[in-house]
Amino acid sequence: MAKEYSASDIQVLKGLDAVRKRPGMYIGSTGQKGLHHLLWEIIDNSVDEAANGFADKINVTIHEDNSVTVEDNGRGIPVGLHPELKVSGVEVVFTQLHAGGKFNNDTYAYAGGLHGVGASVVNALSRWLIVTVYVGGNIYEQKFKSYMKNGKMESGRPATKLEMIGTTKNRGTKITYLPDDSVFETIAMSFDTVSSHLRVISFLTKNVRITLTDERMIKDGRPKKAVFDYQGGIVDFVQYLNEEKTVLHKSPIYFDGEKNDVRVEIALQYNDTYNDNTLSFVNNIQTADGGTHVSGFKSAHTKVMNEYARQSGLLKDKDENLSGDDYREGMSAVINVKMKDAQFEGQTKAKLGNTEVKTIVEGIVQEKLSLFLADLNNTAIATDLVGKAVKAARAREAATKAKKLERQRSKLEGAPLVGKLSSCSGRDASKNELFIVEGDSAGGSAKQGRDRRFQAILPLRGKPLNVEKKRLDQVMENEEFRSIITALGTGFDGVFEESSLKYHKIIILADADQDGAHIRAILLTFFYRYFKDLLTAGHIYIGRPPLYRVHKGKNSIYAYTDTELRAAQNTLGKDSNIQRYKGLGEMNPEQLWETTMDPAKRKLFRIDLDDGAEAERLVTILMGDKAEPRKLYISEHANFNKEDSFLKIEGDPIG
Repeated sequence: MAKEYSASDIQVLKGLDAVRKRPGMYIGSTGQKGLHHLLWEIIDNSVDEAANGFADKINVTIHEDNSVTVEDNGRGIPVGLHPELKVSGVEVVFTQLHAGGKFNNDTYAYAGGLHGVGASVVNALSRWLIVTVYVGGNIYEQKFKSYMKNGKMESGRPATKLEMIGTTKNRGTKITYLPDDSVFETIAMSFDTVSSHLRVISFLTKNVRITLTDERMIKDGRPKKAVFDYQGGIVDFVQYLNEEKTVLHKSPIYFDGEKNDVRVEIALQYNDTYNDNTLSFVNNIQTADGGTHVSGFKSAHTKVMNEYARQSGLLKDKDENLSGDDYREGMSAVINVKMKDAQFEGQTKAKLGNTEVKTIVEGIVQEKLSLFLADLNNTAIATDLVGKAVKAARAREAATKAKKLERQRSKLEGAPLVGKLSSCSGRDASKNELFIVEGDSAGGSAKQGRDRRFQAILPLRGKPLNVEKKRLDQVMENEEFRSIITALGTGFDGVFEESSLKYHKIIILADADQDGAHIRAILLTFFYRYFKDLLTAGHIYIGRPPLYRVHKGKNSIYAYTDTELRAAQNTLGKDSNIQRYKGLGEMNPEQLWETTMDPAKRKLFRIDLDDGAEAERLVTILMGDKAEPRKLYISEHANFNKEDSFLKIEGDPIG
């Protein structure tokens, strides 16, 4: 057990700066992503208590006014006076940047919130924040507030001193805060986003029960609630990732080990798809860009599998070793590392940089995976996995030949997309945009309506292939995808170079109907499976064309929803005319430019990849070959009682 956690354990590295002036430096953005990042910072502190054995319950509540409460039954933030600053530990944590108990290894063996900026940043970007601490049989409370004073914003200032307000048998910390709506684009959190995040935390942290309550969503007199309590840890996590897939072996392969205070656990399970889905975490923080722990796993996994394939005679002396990509085809894996002094690249903590971890992970994987494969009870599984990798290698060789042929054909033809891609004249990729447009008709309007200086048009001729259950060589045979790959200019399949990207905005522009939605889903699946880096870098967008044009005389208003339609009719009068756009091809070039392509007026949605586990699950459900999970998902999320309200508007010629 660690020593007592007292105020003297809190080290102050730097005073609180004007976080409001540069919130992006601390939380990434002031949009939905940044809003949720506030909550992650507070939750991280409770999770660190649980991961180090001091808490087993975490409750998260979203209130009606969009304020949020996070409560745990850990040790409680220290309430004593800090020896240097002469204020309570609570006040130090919430008013000083780089203040926390995680800069040494005595208070926390493993911690995610290493930078110590989380609590103070949340306070700085909130209208108000209340901290309640249950410790030593007493209840302590302190309030903080942001307000204008003499024309200057005072952020996160103590509104009260830390006060003892009662007694209790409980222990822990409760934090309630209201994000500042003058900072964020919206302060309404997404239940699904928070739920997905908490589910992952539960997978990674055994022996903790996490409850999410949303008081904004009431059904049968009760708020919406979700409980996460996965005692199987990352084994349960891998099974969750493969829940809607056909697995090749029932039980995930699991092994763990520890060296030099680096604790490693890995679970993996193969399915019948052709994709590698490896998720990695360090101290409960997802490392979306991988790092030394992932490199160590991949190199050791490939080495051990090749050694086994040769020893068992599945690879002959004349055969070349298979690649790591071959062995990871159809693999879902979770790498979970707990360590002291984790060095992340940047505040977003997307990549682990500790070089010593690579060697440690390699050693553990080589030892434990070799033992698994050597066990005669696992011979059938091992043989199947090598057999799958051999097939993957053949498909890879076929795809390589297809790519070579494509490159040769490109050289012969000089411009492989002449007559299809209408490129732009600009050479600044950061300003250039590529519109992938559904159909030749819409493509023609887009070509005429665009700004040729920075907008390129690539019309699709027919519906592309659903790549979810297709091998790489089959993808390469698809003309539509070959056109996209060539247009992007980044290379493909192992040779991706983001610096060669010709267009920093790739915009999917499809009709606002079922076929258009299907095409968007197919293209997003393609980018997710083969150009995931474009998604994580924020280069993929969806263009949103209007559904209606309301016009009267020379006046026109475009409406994107039924609500906007009613507002437009109220503005122009009930005797106005309504044009319902069934497809992009019905819009003339001027209308398409004005509503969907003009950067000053259009509505674009950027596709973010925040939750790798949930993204993998949804792609499998919606684009996989199992109909029942898709049917259940649609029945749960679709509104089958929705009616087109525009039919009920008086004077509507359509009705």
